[in-house]
Parts: sequence; structure tokens; C-alpha cells
Amino acid sequence: MYITCLDLEGVLVPEIWIAFANATGIEELKKTTRDEPDYNKLMQYRIAILKEHGLGLKEIQDVIATIDPMPGAKEFLDELRSFCQVIIISDTFTQFATPLMKKLGWPTIFCNSLVVSETGEVTDFKMRVEQSKLTTVKALQSIGYETIAAGDSYNDLGMIRASKAGFLFRSTDKIKAGNPDLPAFEEYDEFLNAIRNAMD
Repeated sequence: MYITCLDLEGVLVPEIWIAFANATGIEELKKTTRDEPDYNKLMQYRIAILKEHGLGLKEIQDVIATIDPMPGAKEFLDELRSFCQVIIISDTFTQFATPLMKKLGWPTIFCNSLVVSETGEVTDFKMRVEQSKLTTVKALQSIGYETIAAGDSYNDLGMIRASKAGFLFRSTDKIKAGNPDLPAFEEYDEFLNAIRNAMD
């Protein structure tokens, strides 16, 4: 029994924080897990910038409402779900993900949550579990699933390497160069074929 575990941002939808950085003109918010391997450090950095600029959850959600899945992403996901169980495992937050899941046809997603004050200020975040992507893949394997995993960032490498088959999708040259043994794809059709082949 196979289950495919996919990253969300950069694979199915654009990077939320980059979209927010573009909308607000705050260049520092363009830093993502493609640039900073330490997720805790990255989130504390983001929260400090939001506080400095007086921005909260509502402003971020207003930008997310304008984001659409990448061209071809929903069709890819629909086709993949027709022959394989799929879970999106993301380090994003429930407060961000819901409108995007609606646009993708409500796939299953495991993600984290933000701590938000009554005034809407983002004060902290809660990870679902430590090393959430790797931990989830190992848990799925422990209940009898063979996992196939794919993502584009440093925080995806653990689940990719722990899976029976793992791929990079639209990753950076630096990550691809550092992991030359991992098949890397740029287009959904070839990515879909690789997943099919991994299940044979």
C-alpha cells in the first residue's frame, strides 16, 4: 500500500511568505525554507518582522486569498489521487492553508498552527510534532504504508530520504547540487510518471 507525501509551498502553490513580501514590499520576508534550514529560527525571524511592521494574521490571510495553485497543480493532484493515497505534509499553518486546500479540491493536509492574540498579532507558532515531515513519514511506515515523498526545500529532505522513493520538485540549484542522487523534476507530467514508476 503506497501513500504519497507532498510538500505544499513551491510544489503545489506559490510560496506564501514570498507573496506576502511582494504585497507588502518587505524584502526580508522573502527568506524561506529554501534559504534557512532551521525552521524555528526562520519563524522567529518572521514573527519579529511582522511585529516591527504592525502586521498580523488578517493581513497575511488577505494576501493568501489572492493566491491560486500553480498552473497544472490541481490537475496533477486529481490524477495522482486517482491511483494513490496522498497527504500534503507542510510546515505552513492551518490559518494559512484552508483557502488553498479549497482551491486544490480539499486534499488531506497535515500542518502546524499559529498562536494569535485577540488583536490578531502573530505571537508564536506550534509545531504539530518535532521534525513533522520525517516523523509523519515514519509513522505512516509504521502502520504498513510504503511512502513516496517529494518537496523543494531543506525541510523536505528528511521525509524524501526516509521514503521508498523520493524526489525534488522545482527545487533550487543549491539543493539539487547538494543532493545529486535525488531525481529532480520541473514539470508535473514527468513528476507524475516518476511516481507511477516508483509504485511498479
